[in-house]
Amino acid sequence: MKGTVGELGEFGLIRELTSRLTTTSAVRLGPGDDAAVVAAPDRRVVASTDVLLEGRHFRRDWSTAYDVGRKAAAQNLADIAAMGAVPTALLLGLVVPADLPVTWPAEMMDGIRDECQVAGAAVVGGDVVRGDAITIAITALGDLRNHEPVTRSGARPGDVVAVTGWLGWSAAGHAVLSRGFRSPRAFVEAHRRPEPPYHAGPAAAGLGATAMTDVSDGLVADLGHIADASQVRIDLRSGDIDIPSQMSDIGQAVGVDPIQWVLSGGEDHAIVATFPSDVKLPARWKVIGEVLNPSALPQVTVDGAPWVHAGWDHFGDDQGAE
Repeated sequence: MKGTVGELGEFGLIRELTSRLTTTSAVRLGPGDDAAVVAAPDRRVVASTDVLLEGRHFRRDWSTAYDVGRKAAAQNLADIAAMGAVPTALLLGLVVPADLPVTWPAEMMDGIRDECQVAGAAVVGGDVVRGDAITIAITALGDLRNHEPVTRSGARPGDVVAVTGWLGWSAAGHAVLSRGFRSPRAFVEAHRRPEPPYHAGPAAAGLGATAMTDVSDGLVADLGHIADASQVRIDLRSGDIDIPSQMSDIGQAVGVDPIQWVLSGGEDHAIVATFPSDVKLPARWKVIGEVLNPSALPQVTVDGAPWVHAGWDHFGDDQGAE
């Protein structure tokens, strides 16, 4: 595939991107019309949207176009799963410079398509626009399948806090890449291409989860949203949170206590939920804390004390790309 986006033109680019897509049984009408039609058997549609900006959320010297596509889809589809819903469809808004090689958006679309297949969803439409910087805007849709959504506001004192998925891996990978290295590869790949446990969200809803979220901005920060919405205090037990030996090695090499990555690092898109204490959780879930009555303001504490390290803030002055 040769040439630039500008040489191919808007409609040529759309044809190239849509030719790479697959579909699912939920898609009644896909790309090519004024709008898509997606089945909604539950009569309620769960929706989430997110934006990735080059230089802010990804760097082309760190990640391939395929990686960026996988990441862009994953972070949106994880939001659907964290509501207890099954992902069904994804809409893409893409801004690209005219001089961008066509291979870049084509490979990005391959990544989006493949991540959708992991989650059981499909790309059903979108739009492309010429602009100065690559910007990817995604809207994901999901089906509750006759269950109630699991929101952030249902946690109650006496519940346990449990997590499934990786914590701190993306942040450790970011630290490695920031210092010009490319290994340990597992952590670098976790940063480039997160692997949310999509099926755990609907399964948690079936188990009776009282509140749930995915870990996009950091474990403490995201649990803080649950604490605030539920008007509770959440206390985490640091000794119950697994830190792989390789992560400890990276921390020692760069002078960072890895517990900071685990508690404050985002973009792993693990799923954390609160459950009644008598629920028997599958082995994939790790209990790491409990829900308490707030002693003052709703908050998250670690081993009984406030955690002072902030999570990801899109408007923070000290945040780097990715």
